[in-house]
Amino acid sequence: MNLRDEIESTLRAWHAYETGRGSVAVIDFDCAPITTPTEPATSRLDVYQRLTDLHTRARQAGATRLTARLTADLAYLGALLGEHRPLTDYVQATQGCPAVGWQDGYITHRGDQARQALAALGIQWGPDTVRDLNAVEGPIETDEAPDAIRQAAADYEQAVRHATGSQAPFNLTIETAEVDAYWAYWLDGAGDKVRLRLNLRRASFTKVAARQFALHEVLGHGLQGASWSARAAAEDVPWVRLMSVHAPQQVLLEGLAQALPLFIAPDDELLVTRTRFDHFNQLVRAELHIALNEGASIAELADHARFRMPWIKEAAIADLLTDRGANPQLRSYLWAYPAGIDWFTNLADANKPTRTTVLQAAYRDPLAPSDLESLWPTGPTIGGQDT
Repeated sequence: MNLRDEIESTLRAWHAYETGRGSVAVIDFDCAPITTPTEPATSRLDVYQRLTDLHTRARQAGATRLTARLTADLAYLGALLGEHRPLTDYVQATQGCPAVGWQDGYITHRGDQARQALAALGIQWGPDTVRDLNAVEGPIETDEAPDAIRQAAADYEQAVRHATGSQAPFNLTIETAEVDAYWAYWLDGAGDKVRLRLNLRRASFTKVAARQFALHEVLGHGLQGASWSARAAAEDVPWVRLMSVHAPQQVLLEGLAQALPLFIAPDDELLVTRTRFDHFNQLVRAELHIALNEGASIAELADHARFRMPWIKEAAIADLLTDRGANPQLRSYLWAYPAGIDWFTNLADANKPTRTTVLQAAYRDPLAPSDLESLWPTGPTIGGQDT
């Protein structure tokens, strides 16, 4: 068994241990599914020691991709065991980029862009912005959402395949759930089998949302995972074939999925407006993420959230802060959203050859932030600009 396969075996045992005790899954997309059952690890401490030994071997072998993945696994498992690293150290180790954040002027600029796009639709900036935007987007009934998402995915599929060069097949299943969690939509899978779950407790359904999440979940995450799986089946790839949200490919996954409308449907005014609005919201969440971990008071954070996002509800503020401060997985993973959408939104304004190079590479390999930056050396630094 080679080093990569040993790592995967250890991650599968860790995943079996966590899911067996009702904890959060370790593996979210399996690009090399197996049929034999996995024996669960005996404890988190046992997994930590095994990962530490593998990390030493990977570093000695000069296997940089494997070393980076094991660095992320050890940081996340360490957090599960009680470590509480400084935020930027933790995010650098897991997501592969620093948690620097963006200057006030830049966030305000992106807010102004969103405000102008909303105004063009007759929507005012204030407490009712989200309500009014949902109304313009065309609400649909809950039971209509799966068919609407499937249809939108079918409508966009060839455009996404053309932009990314992917010919990988995938089979989509859509399920509904009602869980008390931050997510409204969640995609996981194995090989060419993709599952989209709609959280009825969180999701609101509009015609635009169906188009957005067809791109984000199905043709973003789903086709991307299936594409990596197809490559892993055809070649002996040098990367760990088990995707986890605490690992460095997540900035690519969440960033491109959120910004994909700018590449695929730039003339869809409603969809582009929603993307601009989401970009601003993510930058504000990043501000709160950093300030919370730097010791700002809850009252200060709540006031800032209300100031930047006057439409936000009290319950949403509470969940936002809890997720980013107290949850080891989300303290890492949720940084992928602002870091990713900002970089890919900027990429959408780059020249076509650069865009094509990045998008096609992104559907071949699970790229880390450093890989993305090497493909676009003149682009912004992923994770923020503090100067």
